[in-house]
Amino acid sequence: MKMFLIRIVLALRNFQQWAVAQAAFGFLNLLKVFPADPAIRFADRLARKVGPHLPRHKLMLTNLRNAFPEKSESELEEIAVASWGHMGRLATEYVFLDRLFDFDPESQKPGRVEVSGIPIFLDLRDNPRPFIVFTAHTGNFELLPVAGKAFGLEVMVLFRPPNNPYIADKVFSFRSARMGQLVPSHAGSSFALARRLEAGGGVGVLVDQKFKKGLTTTFFGRPVRTNPLLAKLSRQFNCEVYPARCIRLPDNRYRLEIEPRVELPRDERGNLDVEATAQMLNDKVESWVREYPEQWLWYHDRWAIKKTL
Repeated sequence: MKMFLIRIVLALRNFQQWAVAQAAFGFLNLLKVFPADPAIRFADRLARKVGPHLPRHKLMLTNLRNAFPEKSESELEEIAVASWGHMGRLATEYVFLDRLFDFDPESQKPGRVEVSGIPIFLDLRDNPRPFIVFTAHTGNFELLPVAGKAFGLEVMVLFRPPNNPYIADKVFSFRSARMGQLVPSHAGSSFALARRLEAGGGVGVLVDQKFKKGLTTTFFGRPVRTNPLLAKLSRQFNCEVYPARCIRLPDNRYRLEIEPRVELPRDERGNLDVEATAQMLNDKVESWVREYPEQWLWYHDRWAIKKTL
């Protein structure tokens, strides 16, 4: 009897996940029949209307209060609502990603996407060596590996699949067709990245995710756990590390930036300092978020405070 009830519960959970996925796919497919610009603007407005009524809005405001204690409640609410709008845009941009990315490295004609740091892209492509590019959940971060592929720069990308398995399969298929080789984040993913670096290739990682077993660091002056993977890989393979980000611009335009190589901190013996490197990554992401706070995904439980709300 117990096993039967367990099967029923699992079946209901599976059906719920399937239904949520179908609803999401149906909505996005509906948007696809419209031109990209009005569809993205509609998703922005819809998310701004719906988001503040969702449970995660409370977490967003708590995160914002902790990050910006100097700001008023009205300012924080404005950032939170705008962040919901950017999440609506991000979901809709998936549908139009092929149309949105119009940057041509060989053309001087301005388009929807502009790229800063082109010489770095070309140097990494033309002079192969092990390297790591890191980014955060700012703007449409999905465009970065698409840009790399447009330049002929193949990067193995580490990503965390969505919890919904039906959405995860769809997202993986979509990403792999446009972003090169993907590695889902799991227990063995670090070995795949290590093999890539050992072979002289490049990898890309997001560094602003919560990591329960990570190093104790700070982010906006508050304690967080940070994944030491980038620091450990860099120490093992002595590879170069580059920051990169996406910034949303007015009129549904985007700027992709890859910054010059960063010098990682070392201890008194000259060895790479893993903990100081993890903190350096947080500081870089914080500087990005402070510049465009509405473009970061504040609904993430980065500070692990959800249980206290």
